[in-house]
Amino acid sequence: MGNTKDLSALELGMVTGSSRTFEVLLHFRYTLYTRTKLGYMYYKRQMRKAREQFPTGHSRAQPMELNGIKIMPISVLSDNYSYLVIDMASSVAVVVDPADPQTVQAVLEEEGVMLEAILCTHKHWDHSGGNKGLKKLYSSCRVYGNATDNIPGLTHPLTDKDSIDVGRMHFKALFTPGHTVGHMIYLLDGRTIGAPSSLFSGDLVFLSGCGRMFEGSALTMLSSLDTVGSLSDETLLWPGHEYAEDNLMFAAEVEPHNAARENKYQWVLQQRGQKLCTSPSTIGEEKEYNPFLRIHSSELHQALGLQQDQDEDWTLFRARVLEELRRRKDIYKGR
Repeated sequence: MGNTKDLSALELGMVTGSSRTFEVLLHFRYTLYTRTKLGYMYYKRQMRKAREQFPTGHSRAQPMELNGIKIMPISVLSDNYSYLVIDMASSVAVVVDPADPQTVQAVLEEEGVMLEAILCTHKHWDHSGGNKGLKKLYSSCRVYGNATDNIPGLTHPLTDKDSIDVGRMHFKALFTPGHTVGHMIYLLDGRTIGAPSSLFSGDLVFLSGCGRMFEGSALTMLSSLDTVGSLSDETLLWPGHEYAEDNLMFAAEVEPHNAARENKYQWVLQQRGQKLCTSPSTIGEEKEYNPFLRIHSSELHQALGLQQDQDEDWTLFRARVLEELRRRKDIYKGR
């Protein structure tokens, strides 16, 4: 269902009825998911179901090598991606958001690498559920994340712009609240390896989309999206979910004449027809068709029926645009 796709199966299923009923039920279910044992039990059940439904994963991975650094998308659950990032010279690795420890462990063994660190973007079980299991298998493995987000198994709390070094890989952690209060994204610095940088964006930014604002205002989320928008256009984007098709369909609702969106949509249809992963895109591409990175677009303003008030601050107006855009995406029914 398009209106619940970027909620994810773990962030809690189908909701119907009026907008107000939707919000109340969503808040109730979200609270159960994040603050009670029921949420963890639900995650475990969904993981078992996904293994049965997708024994080889929901998508076919296409590893990318960048001058001796190998990035491997690992399809887990029903539409999540974990990412294994390997320094091939030293055979050490980090994993981003290991939701399914069994699946991640199998890839680690197949690649013959040692797990040195877990980079966790946020607390939701479909991103953090494998932290403790992998930590038991690799006792020296460090678990990174923001302390305010109650990351399972956290050993190394991070703040904005902290650095993480593993082998030849240099990561910078960027604090990007909005989806959760402690959401972090991780930028692999390409300058040290003579390649484009890579952004592991969790649930902040997807291909042509962004995450729900569960624990932050539109203004907070806008600031986090602006952080992404400030990165180099060549930066590779590796998001936490396979939402490309539905996101691009929604983008057509608000920018129907965007040729870049249509071109990307046709490419995505070809990829998904073969169950191929749609990651990575680039920040430059996202600025052309991702409505959540195009809050400045006058066509978007017209489609949403919004205009800046005479005395309204530009940033506050953009936050108002983001809030309305996110509201429409939340109730979008898609296919």
